[in-house]
Order: sequence, then C-alpha cells, then structure tokens
Amino acid sequence: MPEKRYYMACLDLERRDVLVVGGGSVAFEKVEGLLTCGARVTVVAPKIAAELERHDVTLRRRAYRESDLDGRFLVVAATSVTDVNRRVFADAEARGLLCNVVDVPELCSFILPAVHRVDPIAVAISTGGASPALAQRLRDEIARVVRPEHATLARRLRDLRPSAKERFPTYEERRDYFQRLVEAELG
Repeated sequence: MPEKRYYMACLDLERRDVLVVGGGSVAFEKVEGLLTCGARVTVVAPKIAAELERHDVTLRRRAYRESDLDGRFLVVAATSVTDVNRRVFADAEARGLLCNVVDVPELCSFILPAVHRVDPIAVAISTGGASPALAQRLRDEIARVVRPEHATLARRLRDLRPSAKERFPTYEERRDYFQRLVEAELG
C-alpha cells in the first residue's frame, strides 16, 4: 500500500473562526498555535484548564454540539474521549470543514507538522502522522540551520518584490533574479 501523501500548505487564519473541542493541556497547546496565527478561537469543553482562561478565546463550558461548527473555518478535536473525537470529525466532514483530531491521523482532513519559526520563515516537518516525536526532533535540528540572519534576508527580499515585478515581466525572470540574490548572499 502506498504511503499517504498530504498536500502541504500554509493557511491564513487571521481573523478566521476556529473551534477547539477539548479543554485540557493538549487543547491549550493547539490554542496557543492558533492564536499565534491570528485565529479567533472558541473552546468547547465541560472542563477547561486554567491556562486556557488566560487567553483571548471564547470559552463554552459544556459538551460539544454539532451547531458549534456553524461559521467555522476549521476545527481541532483535542479530547481524550474517542466517541467525541469521532463525532466531531464526522460532523466536520459532513460540512466540508477541515478537521484535525489530535494524535489520530485517520480522523484528520489535515495534520499539524512540527514547526520552527523565525518570522517570516516557518519550516514545517511532517512524518505524515507516523511519529510526532521524530518530527519534533527533526524540527529541533533544523532550528540550528535556520537562523535570524535568514529571516533578515527574507524581509529584504520581500521588500524587493514590488520593484522586481516592475523590472522583470515574467515569473521565470523574477525567480532567476531572486535565486541569484540568495546565492550571492548565502553562497
């Protein structure tokens, strides 16, 4: 059987509504990542950990309801209750919503990689759900390679994009121009 392949993409979650079902430490970890990306997060769970209360999220202290999915862009199920996680996934699938059930790849329409950020650079490592521990280890190794000077270069190159679009009419010419700049800077 061939390996499952995921289409790698970076989602713009700025001001998008995201639902997190679950109120424990795993949900807290997911909420922090979502907030970092500007998402508007609602947490639904009968019990909500104190650290979640300190974040700018909407808290609903109760059991999950299908209507919690109304108006959402994506959903993360982070409960320890298998039946709840399965129900969240089934409800999200029925609505065509992106859904991640933490640590259950077969119940995910997207999986979350291990990410190393040096804004504006983000390097994501995925093992296709096979081993989050391995992904985290590889992320830590990459962190030694991708450093602040790379972020500085990325910002300078971003600032050059408008003039490059005026100067070079085709995508290929712009690509080659930026490749030469990166090569000159990094060798």
